[in-house]
Amino acid sequence: MPLIIFLVECGLELIPKQIQNHPAVRNNVVKNNYSSLLLDNAIHHSAMLKLQNREKRGRPDIIHNCLLHALGSPCNKNGLLSIYIHTIHNRIFQFHPEINITKNYNRFKGLMAKLLIDGSISFEGKNLISEIKQPFATFIRSIKKKNIKLLTSKGKLIQHHLTIFPEESLKNEVVIIGGFQKAFFSQNILDLSKELISISKYSLDASIVVNKIINFYEIINNII
Repeated sequence: MPLIIFLVECGLELIPKQIQNHPAVRNNVVKNNYSSLLLDNAIHHSAMLKLQNREKRGRPDIIHNCLLHALGSPCNKNGLLSIYIHTIHNRIFQFHPEINITKNYNRFKGLMAKLLIDGSISFEGKNLISEIKQPFATFIRSIKKKNIKLLTSKGKLIQHHLTIFPEESLKNEVVIIGGFQKAFFSQNILDLSKELISISKYSLDASIVVNKIINFYEIINNII
């Protein structure tokens, strides 16, 4: 059964209307440049100071790093990975396993801005990124025969990767990983699973967590 990863509450959004006139925003918007339309804490930090929940917002770089690790993995190349991102504004996007995510960060930002505007990304008739038009909790619960695990440094520290992925599992292994740097999961996310798991005694970046989880799954399933 496949490994299903959800990066949740990701800081992926277009620049909010309430800060569009701030100098840090106006000075960086470029006409006909999609990437300049995306909220980015590295550029818009001073404009974001009064935004609600700002500690989770404006971090497309986290998603970029996670996707590069996940989509480039042997697990994905073997057709055994499904990856989704869930944004802070409760939009869900599914990434086709054959999509080639650019390593150039600005080009990636442009792609994500276009995605948020158009709702999907297609190439030569193939839908490479598609939006799931369901509430997040509803979509998660629609997945059949599943084990749902939520990864957090506040969870129970595992002693072995078999704790996460039992051998010869006949269920879909669903792993929820925070797509943000600071703060904690909202209660709506916490309600999705009673299994809160930590894979390290250290607090790890999301991309490292994604990489380690995929590696654990590859070891169990002899994917090389």
